[in-house]
Amino acid sequence: MIEVMVSVVLISVGILSLLTLLPSGWRLSGTSDMLGRAAGILQAELERNEIMIMNGNNPITPNPGSPTVRQPVYGSGKTTAQPGDIPYTVATEVMNWPGGYKVRVQVTWPGNTAGIAESLIVGRQLFFAQ
Repeated sequence: MIEVMVSVVLISVGILSLLTLLPSGWRLSGTSDMLGRAAGILQAELERNEIMIMNGNNPITPNPGSPTVRQPVYGSGKTTAQPGDIPYTVATEVMNWPGGYKVRVQVTWPGNTAGIAESLIVGRQLFFAQ
């Protein structure tokens, strides 16, 4: 009988310690999901700007210090929110750079005003305009 009681206590302690880890696991999982979606949006925005700049036929207007802000942008890629989507804000800044342009993109979301940011230096490609 004492062995059974000891094993019940040990199992109870183990289960309770596992249950205390669940909320932090859920929070980290949500943060990871939002960060992954933001990274996808950031990469797509960088690629879109790179293509626009590489083509010499497109007019480029640098906007240093006053980024172009688009909101809301959804991780699903749709124009309206889908189940599970949250609104992201995308700020794009294009600056003159020796030999081309520097594109800086920052993606933020509710609860994270710093978000993630990345820069890319792009040059015009004359053969790309055809």
